[in-house]
Amino acid sequence: MGAPKTGNVRNVVLVGQGGVGKTSLAEAMLHLSGKTARLGGHGGTKPTLDYDAEEVKREFSISTSIAPIDWKNARINVLDAPCYPDFIGDAYAAMSVCETALFVVDAAEGPQPTTVKLWYAAEDLRLARAVFVNRVDKENADFDMCLEMLRERFGTRLGAVTLPWGTGENFNGIIDLVRMKARHCDGTKQTESEIPEELRDSAEAAHETLCELVAEADDDLMEKYLEGESLTQDEVEGLLAKAIAKRLFVPVFAGSCIKEQGVNSLMDDIATYFPAPTDYGEMPLIDGDTLKISSEDERPVVFDFKTLNDPQQGRLSFLKVLTGTIEPGMELVNARTRKGERLTHLYVMCGREMTEVGHAYAGDIIVVPKLSAETGDTLSVTGKVEAAAFAFPNSQYRIAIEAENRSDEDKLFTFIEKACEADPTMSIDRDEETAQTIISAVGEAQVSVLLNRLEDRTKVAAHIVPLRIPYRETIRRVASAQGRHKKQTGGAGQFGDCYLRVEPLLDGTEYEFVDEVVGGRIPRALIPAVDKGVQETMKDGVIAGYPLTGIRVACYDGSYHPVDSNEMAFRTAARIGLKKACEDADPVVLEPMENIKVTIPESYAGAVMGDVSASRGRVTGMDSSDRGETVVTATVPYAELVDYATRLRSLTRGTGDFTMEPAGYEQVPYDVQQKLVEIYEHNRAQGR
Repeated sequence: MGAPKTGNVRNVVLVGQGGVGKTSLAEAMLHLSGKTARLGGHGGTKPTLDYDAEEVKREFSISTSIAPIDWKNARINVLDAPCYPDFIGDAYAAMSVCETALFVVDAAEGPQPTTVKLWYAAEDLRLARAVFVNRVDKENADFDMCLEMLRERFGTRLGAVTLPWGTGENFNGIIDLVRMKARHCDGTKQTESEIPEELRDSAEAAHETLCELVAEADDDLMEKYLEGESLTQDEVEGLLAKAIAKRLFVPVFAGSCIKEQGVNSLMDDIATYFPAPTDYGEMPLIDGDTLKISSEDERPVVFDFKTLNDPQQGRLSFLKVLTGTIEPGMELVNARTRKGERLTHLYVMCGREMTEVGHAYAGDIIVVPKLSAETGDTLSVTGKVEAAAFAFPNSQYRIAIEAENRSDEDKLFTFIEKACEADPTMSIDRDEETAQTIISAVGEAQVSVLLNRLEDRTKVAAHIVPLRIPYRETIRRVASAQGRHKKQTGGAGQFGDCYLRVEPLLDGTEYEFVDEVVGGRIPRALIPAVDKGVQETMKDGVIAGYPLTGIRVACYDGSYHPVDSNEMAFRTAARIGLKKACEDADPVVLEPMENIKVTIPESYAGAVMGDVSASRGRVTGMDSSDRGETVVTATVPYAELVDYATRLRSLTRGTGDFTMEPAGYEQVPYDVQQKLVEIYEHNRAQGR
């Protein structure tokens, strides 16, 4: 497999709703191109692309796989991206290095929620887009209805370039509207014939629509077309390539991956009309500048869009060559770390199979082992070029985990930390306040896969535990109390006596200590011990075991013993005095609040606002986004948002997104406080 020149490369990412046949399409392309002997994943054959044990078990893609296909003098790098919501971050990364996003849609279902979300992501990345309407051989398939649904959702720039030849079980191939021929695939052999007479009128009408849509790509030819002259075959083909590259036209293809009908025509058009890397334009850089993708620039620049820790191959970096030519042994500098990275070997990867190559040109996608680079890093000769990072989905699903065996905690943290380096949609942190190991991810399936791999590869078993909410305690009125500690043993005794006044601080200050002792009632050297005893007590709270905050403590009187008084005695006296004073100061529990912004289709606004109210939250606003979606803002207790990522997905069928940020603390309702106090007292009684 030789390295393709930049102009011959076609980087295409397959995206869409999970379960519509994206991987099946890639497998069909591999088979029809002669890359595999049989259609992978069907008839008892193993899939080439979904090879990971978790993918086999769950029967959907978890990680982006690459299928490099040589077809019609072009190298089509097919990136089969996972589109299950929890793993959609890989789809965003794959789109960032492709020129075209090919959306796979079910002929009976039309565009689904994930398709819509990724469509707008592709629009933001300024990618050319195309649609493959799969499963037109299904009994309830309706290509015309599906095309109409696509136009209603995404605009009138979509147009068919192939039509189904027959429907349902009678689907026999496709009608090529560019070449105006009927095509049938028999195994890997494709036959071409004249369009059947009964389909001639509909094919000619669709051909006219196609010409009308692509004519905008050239002013002179558009004028010719508007004046009533027919466009030649060469003119239509030239306009088609221009219109797709300029994003003026979205081609829609019909076919069936299982029957392998329409796939040959799709590959023909990808190789002939889809944009090459040089047609895509420029890669945005972090400094606001852009980098033109070109083989003419001799200074190599590569972008790491995916890092994979493979149990067999080790650490693998998936790189897109942005400029120049790279070769084994070359050393490039990482813009993030400013350290050199040696490209020891270069591989082309097809599923799990790796083939070593001697070089790679700009525009191509290559795999390099054992780099220290992380996802999103840019490597260049100078280390001064840095591509702008692509936007990942929100990682708002947070859970706490523990190793089954406490001695395995370090192994657990190390493994997950490496996994998070490879997948920026996940992060791991140690919350010192709650003493928990916290994972932030996109969803629960992502965490499930992570923990399964942890056990498979390190033999460390871990489980999810309830997330501890960082509650606080405070007081609502002024109160005073005496703290007296007297202990007499056989030797020296202990004596500490202090009077404390507590009052709430309403300006956001967490703690303030005031020394009001006069007349030497407590020696100056022992006053800091009172302060220290107060602060030690505040850490454990006074009613529910949560840190005490927002109080001013004044020590205004006391007494001491010239022999038995010491720092320890006054620290103990301060603890006693603070607890007694706070008990009379109307102590309450505070809970962390979050401001959330939820973006949803308008039809789900009522359900989302109802859920906010049921979660003890309050809606603070509602607006519309630029794309016609509804944006609901609200303030909700953090305790009610622990499972919100999963809940929102269920409420909105996967169409909702949300962000949240801390909004301070508020007093919990009385019933919630009582429950927290009961739990605390029960745990104390159990010695926990």
